[in-house]
Amino acid sequence: MGGIDPRVFLAEAIDPATAQLNEAIEKIQSQLPPIHLQEPSSIRAARERGEGVWGPIVTVPEARVRRIPGPNGEISVRVIAPESPRGVYLHFHGGGWALGAAHHCDVANLRIAQQCGIAVVSVDYRLAPEDPYPAGPDDCEAAALWVVEHAAREFGSERLLIGGESAGAHLAVVTLLRLRDRHGLAAFSAANLLYGAYDLSLTPSAARWGERNVILSTPIIEWFTENFVPEPLRRHPDVSPLYADLAGLPSALLTVGTEDPLLDDSMYLYARWIAAGNVAELSVWPGGAHGFNAFPIPIAERSNAQIVSFLRGA
Repeated sequence: MGGIDPRVFLAEAIDPATAQLNEAIEKIQSQLPPIHLQEPSSIRAARERGEGVWGPIVTVPEARVRRIPGPNGEISVRVIAPESPRGVYLHFHGGGWALGAAHHCDVANLRIAQQCGIAVVSVDYRLAPEDPYPAGPDDCEAAALWVVEHAAREFGSERLLIGGESAGAHLAVVTLLRLRDRHGLAAFSAANLLYGAYDLSLTPSAARWGERNVILSTPIIEWFTENFVPEPLRRHPDVSPLYADLAGLPSALLTVGTEDPLLDDSMYLYARWIAAGNVAELSVWPGGAHGFNAFPIPIAERSNAQIVSFLRGA
């Protein structure tokens, strides 16, 4: 029988480097004001200064900024493209719908562009609470429609991929559903979904995690959600894709660590994805915290290699 290897959830499956990283992150977080007690603008400014667990922001000269039409003015997209791309990867950054930016992902997106031979288009969608739901999803939908229409002319390829991290993974699934339901499009052949939030009413792992802060905690998740969308909408399929009809979606790689409060989100979405008749792989990493693949540890290297292989295969 197939399924998830139960050994990945055992404490002894966590390698020393991962355990040491989690301990270091938790120590750093304990010395900083919890983000759910701060203003988003202050957190964004601190991130641009390179403060906190993520360290300095590294941008790459290969990236160029484009402006494309959006539902409420122009949208900025950050493009990293090799010569003669084999495809186009539409990317949405993480940050709880309230933080983050496309240029924060330059290093990871350059790796994907170079190792997969594809153009990466990363979207600076509007952020909450200044622009709550549906602003961010609307921008992502508009960016996807632009890529569908312009990929061949701009990049020389109509092979389209989609994905993102955390809130970006959520936005990728919402975008796929909007393209299917609003535009009759099934243009993307693969979805790369890293530790996303797919039930904004909170899955059990998110709701029961508590105060422990290894990147995320239950209060932080609740704060992000409150900034983004009011409670009565949180189980609407356009907000929480776990409750949507998932038929007709592309092959997906869902990546998550066992020390991530959003573990259930990926596990549940994987089950519903394949139950809807789609192809998917669930990759669960022992001890991986939220965002684990952005840190210099062995499981990050292996996970990133798997992502590259998935995107190249698509």
